[in-house]
Amino acid sequence: MNREVVKTDCATARVPELDFEIPAFSQKGVLTTLEGLLDRAIAGLEQDQPGRRESDANVAKKIDEFISKLKHLKEVESPFTFILDDPSGNSFVENPRAPLKDEGLVVTHYRRTAQQAAMLGIEPEEPCETLVDSAEDLRNEVLQFNTNCPECNAPASTNMKLVQIPHFKEVIIMATNCDACGHRTNEVKSGGAIEPLGTRITLQVTDSSDLTRDLLKSETCRVEIPELEFELGMGALGGKFTTLEGLLKDIRDLVEKNPFNLGDSSLPDRAEKLSAFGRKLQQIMDGKLQVHVTLDDPAGNSYLQNLYAPEDDPAMKVERYERLFEQNEELGLNDMKTEGYEADGSPLR
Repeated sequence: MNREVVKTDCATARVPELDFEIPAFSQKGVLTTLEGLLDRAIAGLEQDQPGRRESDANVAKKIDEFISKLKHLKEVESPFTFILDDPSGNSFVENPRAPLKDEGLVVTHYRRTAQQAAMLGIEPEEPCETLVDSAEDLRNEVLQFNTNCPECNAPASTNMKLVQIPHFKEVIIMATNCDACGHRTNEVKSGGAIEPLGTRITLQVTDSSDLTRDLLKSETCRVEIPELEFELGMGALGGKFTTLEGLLKDIRDLVEKNPFNLGDSSLPDRAEKLSAFGRKLQQIMDGKLQVHVTLDDPAGNSYLQNLYAPEDDPAMKVERYERLFEQNEELGLNDMKTEGYEADGSPLR
């Protein structure tokens, strides 16, 4: 009876042998003993007894009998069970033998019901199926956040969406539109990790239908056109999700708008070479020039659509290769250690 008891206001106290219950929210939270809890219940029942004896003697008599039973409980004339049920989990009954186990004390943890959660003013826990649905909703939702335009620095909005590319992986597409100056930009980020092997994709462009293939160029991908002796280095143009024709147009725009080839800084022979290069790119887009286009991505996160998927495409060759030390250095992998770093220990102070 001297065990300390912490009873919150949302806890229910019961004694099954007497069919006695102190409902939740009928009393304020209290720090007391088991005996003190029974004393408080007895005092509450005795409080209105004088008025009951005058208004309804039979009810008052029954309550007196019940009060007598509670007083017998205090004397522990016979064993009884005391149950403290708190859906908030913040109530407590002392274990006088701690840290040893108390054979007379049983603590049970359970999941709250929706009614109990509503009673406490909190949301019920979502089942696992709902979490899966939330992840699926995220794939179907276009997220929007505020940014500044990279050209005029005016407030703009950027849209972001997670896209699943068939027979490849998930990527994140971000597009920014500026209402002030009309500037538009889009960028693609890989939704996964760096692949164990690098990827080299070579496509033989034979007709205009090849230019409609979907293409994902990551920021770590190099683009080569051997027939034009052209190579676009890693990082140029950033990440893009477009078509092969769209990539060729971006390359042409990049070459034509090179500031070192415009105005007083341009040289006649260099300008002529770039103009000839632009005409050859146009011939490729018109289907008049057959070339090979190679996407070489050491991170393995670039993709070119296979029109025959899931079968092999006769016009496209996909190679997987081990990265060189220099390529790992560019990707920052040589100094990255994800396993066994705990064993190295920290330097002595």
